[in-house]
Parts: sequence; structure tokens; C-alpha cells
Amino acid sequence: MSVEKRRSFIINTVYYLMIAVIVFAVIKYGLTLLAPFVIGFIFAYILQRPIRFFSRITRVGEKTIALLTVIAFYVLLGLLMVLISLSVASWAKGFVEIMPHVYDTHLKPMIVDLFSGMESYAMILDASVFEIISEWEQQIIGSLGRMVSNISVGLMSAVSGVASFLPGFFIKFVLSIISSFFIAMDYNRLVGFVMAQLSERGRTVFYQTKEYLIGTLFVCIRSYIMIMAITFVELSIGLSILGMKYAVLIALTISVFDILPVLGTGGIMIPWAVIAALSGRYTFAAGIAVIYIIITVIRNIIEPKIVGSQLGLHPVVTLASMFAGMQLMGIAGLFGFPIFLSLLRHLNKNGTVKLFKDVESE
Repeated sequence: MSVEKRRSFIINTVYYLMIAVIVFAVIKYGLTLLAPFVIGFIFAYILQRPIRFFSRITRVGEKTIALLTVIAFYVLLGLLMVLISLSVASWAKGFVEIMPHVYDTHLKPMIVDLFSGMESYAMILDASVFEIISEWEQQIIGSLGRMVSNISVGLMSAVSGVASFLPGFFIKFVLSIISSFFIAMDYNRLVGFVMAQLSERGRTVFYQTKEYLIGTLFVCIRSYIMIMAITFVELSIGLSILGMKYAVLIALTISVFDILPVLGTGGIMIPWAVIAALSGRYTFAAGIAVIYIIITVIRNIIEPKIVGSQLGLHPVVTLASMFAGMQLMGIAGLFGFPIFLSLLRHLNKNGTVKLFKDVESE
């Protein structure tokens, strides 16, 4: 029996590894090649409810309504993309212009004050320690100055590089538009054909996966965006009260970190308060600490109500999957791998697939 169990274990392991490799190859390479059609299908799927609704109340055929709905959708999407592009370009220009000013008026004086305090203590202890700290100060200030310059140059290069990216993007966008027209008009027929090719078990897995992703994770993502927006408002108000210049821009930058697991706003606010206190700006440090406490308390109150359910993964598993996903697939893998593992856990818990023994913590 032990030999049979080992053989069964090896066979199952190889089987699931092959499935994992195939899924990874399809996602990494297949979706890249078929991205315009996948995007077209997603848009067509999103528009199905409006198409059915307008077809029902107007009593016009679904194909005609689908054609008109898709046209209206892409007109609105095009206008939105133009507005976003203009806003991003304006923001990038303003960011490049203010970065040197923020560095000279805020960051550099803070570092100088911090090292001045350290040098005062070092003079009492040992002259050699004073020299080492002074050398560190010059190196850090020089490195930060070069970093600010490099970021500004990099942003300008990125803006100019958009011109070379546009032709390929335009072709893919046109293909997405064309494919979404055809898919929206024959959506039921195409989906019915695909579902007919699946076995009963395959259809069960598909429907449970669809229900979980749409009903749970998309709601979770939308909820975290809402929480990030609330954090942005709190930071903007708090930093404005403290008299920070460019409070809205700084609040936007910090609130983006709020969607990152583990790091959050504390990864920036806590070191910021500590550095401000070490540099002698005790009132400002206390203000930053109070803002962080308020954000944390409000988040702990609203998060259970807004989010409802989490990914259900241990923090170590989440971090490991984010790291592996980032290494293998970049930004898409950073968020996609934890979501995929959460989906596997859900299917395993429901008994749809059996990959591991699920042990509930007490």
C-alpha cells in the first residue's frame, strides 16, 4: 500500500505540475498574443446586461441593440481615455517641475538637520565617528540629488517614448473594438459553443470560478479602491492642516501604497514621523503620527464593512506569491498570483478540486 500511495502521489504531482505549466504558458504567452480578442470578450461580457435591458424595454433585436451599445460604449471610453491622458500628462509635467523644489525645501533640509544632530553627539564621543557621519551625509545627499534628477529625466523619456508605443496600441485597440462588436452580437452562441466542449465537471469548475471571481474578488478590489480614496482624502486634509506644500500630490502618492499588502501607509508614515522627530521637528512628527493613527483607526472600522471578505491567504503565502508573480509576470503576476491561489483555496474548500488538506485555524 505504501508503494501504491507513493506512486499515486508522484502521478498526481506530475499531473498538477503539467496543468500549472500549461496554465502559466497560456496566461503568459497565449493571452499576450490574443490580448485584443480577450479584451473584446471582456467588454462584450460587461455590456451583456445593458444590451438585454435595452432590448427588453425597446423590443428591438439584441444584435441591433448590441451594435448601438458597443458604439456608445467606445465613444464614452475614447472620451475618458483622452481626459485621462491629458490629466496624466499634466500631472507628469507638474511632478517633474516640483520634484527639485520639494527636494531642496523639504527632503534635503530634513536630512541635514538629522545628520547635524548625529554629528553633535559624535563630536562628544569621537572625532573619527564625526568624520564618518559627515562623509555619509555628503554621500546620501549626493545620491538623493542624482536620484531626483534621474527620475525627472526618466519621466520625460517615458512621455516621449509614448509616441513609439501608440501605433501598436492603436492596432490592438482597433482589433479589440472589432472583436467586441462580433462577440457582443453573437455572445450567447459563442459562449454556448465553448461550454458544449466542456465536460460536466469542467462546466462546474468554470461556473464556480466565474462566480468567485466576479462575486467576491472584483468586489474586494473595488472595495479597496474605495478605501484608498478615503485614505487619500484623510491624508490631503491632514497634510494641509500641517501646512505641507503639495499636500494633495503627496497624499495621492502615499495612498497608492495603501493597496499594497503588509506595507500600507504605515510603510511611509511611520519612517517619516521618526525621521522628523530625529531632526528636531517634534510638532510635525506628532502631527504625522496623529494622522497615521486616525487613518488606521478609521480603516479598521470601515474595512470589515466595505470589504466583507479577504483573499483568505496567510500573510507569508501572500508575500511569497506576490514575489513569485512579480518575478515571473511583472505587475500582473504581483496581483494575479495571490488571486489565483485564493481561487484554488476556494475551489479546494468547496470540494470542486482536491489539491491539499484545508485545516481551519482556531
